[in-house]
Amino acid sequence: MSHITFTNSLITPQFLAENLVAENLVILDASMKPVTPVGEPVVDVYIPNSLRFDYDNEIKDHNTSLPHMMPTPEFFTEEMQKLGIRKDSAIVVYDNVGVYASPRAWWMFRAMGHDNVAVLDGGLPAWIKAGYETTATLATPTSRGDFASNPRPELFVDSQAVTHALSDSAFSVVDARSAGRFTGQEKEPRAGLRGGHMPGAINLPFAETQTNGVMKSPALLREMFKEYQNKKLIFSCGTGVTACIVALAAEQAGHKNLAVYDGSWTEWGAVDSGLPVVK
Repeated sequence: MSHITFTNSLITPQFLAENLVAENLVILDASMKPVTPVGEPVVDVYIPNSLRFDYDNEIKDHNTSLPHMMPTPEFFTEEMQKLGIRKDSAIVVYDNVGVYASPRAWWMFRAMGHDNVAVLDGGLPAWIKAGYETTATLATPTSRGDFASNPRPELFVDSQAVTHALSDSAFSVVDARSAGRFTGQEKEPRAGLRGGHMPGAINLPFAETQTNGVMKSPALLREMFKEYQNKKLIFSCGTGVTACIVALAAEQAGHKNLAVYDGSWTEWGAVDSGLPVVK
C-alpha cells in the first residue's frame, strides 16, 4: 500500500481521487456555517470516509467566550488520537462551501507541528462538480491514533503581538474582512462589536484570493502579495477563520513568515476591549 506526502498545501479533487487508497490518508470535513454570505453550502453529503473535524464546537479552547480559539496542545493531541490520526497521517481538510472553513483546520495542524496536511481546493462543491462520488454518512474512527502535537506557538498570536506589529515596519497586519466592514460602513454580523479596523492594518478581503470558491493561481497570488514580500504578515478577520484563507493564499504566493491573530475582530473590536479602532 502507498503512503502519500503532500508537496503543496492545496490539492485538486483529481489528486485526492487518485490517492484515496493511500493507507496514511485521513479526510476531514471541517465545514462550518458561514457567518457572512460566501456561497451555498452543499449539505448532508460527504466525501467517502470523511471524519468530522469540528473546531467550532469541539476542537477548541472551551475556557474562553471567544469563538473557536486554539485549544492546548494536550487537548488537541487527545482529540486527534480519538479521531485515529497518526504521526504519519496525510490529512486532507475540506468544507462544504469551497475554500472557507478548511484553511483554519489546515493552519491548526500546522500550528501543532503537523505539516503533512492539505486543503482540498474548491472543497466539496468542486469534488461533486468533478463527478466523484459522495456518501450520506460520516465515517467513525476505527482505532486510536498516535498523533503528537509539537506546537509552533508563533503561528497564532494574541492582541499584544498585534499591537506591537502595528507599530513595527517589519510587519504588515492584513484584515481579511470585507471592505465595508473594514471601513466601518457595514455593520458587524456579531453583536457587541465596533465597526472599523485596527490603526495601520491593511485590507485584503478573503474573497479576492478566490474565483468561484477555488483559490487563484500562485502567479496571481504572487502579484497580490508582491508589495509585502519582505514583511512578516499577521492575518486577522472576524473570528480567525477567513484570516486562514488569506494565510493560505500568502503561503501559495511563496511567503514564509505568517501568523494568524486568533481572537481577531471578535476580541479587538469588542466594545470593552480598550483596543484602538479607526474608521
